[in-house]
Amino acid sequence: MMERTLVLVKPDGVQRGLVGEVIGRFERRGLRLMALKLLRIDRAVAERHYAEHRTKPFFDQVVAFVTSSPVVAMVWTAPGAVALVRTMMGPTNPQAAPPGTIRGDLGIDLGQNVIHGSDGANRAEEEIALFFGPDELVEWGRDHERWIHGPA
Repeated sequence: MMERTLVLVKPDGVQRGLVGEVIGRFERRGLRLMALKLLRIDRAVAERHYAEHRTKPFFDQVVAFVTSSPVVAMVWTAPGAVALVRTMMGPTNPQAAPPGTIRGDLGIDLGQNVIHGSDGANRAEEEIALFFGPDELVEWGRDHERWIHGPA
């Protein structure tokens, strides 16, 4: 079953010119892009996005970071997209992320770890709705998907 997930290339990834690298990794793996935009996240949206961390000591720091510079927001789809993207991203701390993962190859600092991906299917749908309207999600198919995902 196809699943959707939100991915953000965070301010450090945008500033370092890593957007194309991140997109290329997901495309080569076989995920399908449904939506993409460059935006500045305002404080209210950032606080809603990180609401589950409101009581944690790093909350203000993470909100300040994600609002400090543009991000690239994307929606990707594939069977098991949430778990697949999280595996490709690697652990939150880049120093613990294995080579071959996005954070393992491109990140060094826990606070600036290049990328965000939804942590569950329900959360993905909430996050997608926070950054994209229904009219911004493009449903489409590729003729060669059966060679990526197997027969339907």
